[in-house]
Amino acid sequence: MYSLIVTAKMNDIDPQAWLADVLARSPDMTAFQVPGLLPWNWQPFTHRQAA
Repeated sequence: MYSLIVTAKMNDIDPQAWLADVLARSPDMTAFQVPGLLPWNWQPFTHRQAA
């Protein structure tokens, strides 16, 4: 767990936000999509609001 938190910090990412997002997304991910969850590739999920 420590290495995950430090890796997120080294990539200027809030570890709590990153971990919460990764845990929320992981059940619906395929193995092909997993590299996108690594701290150096991660982009926070943004909800689009309907106009």
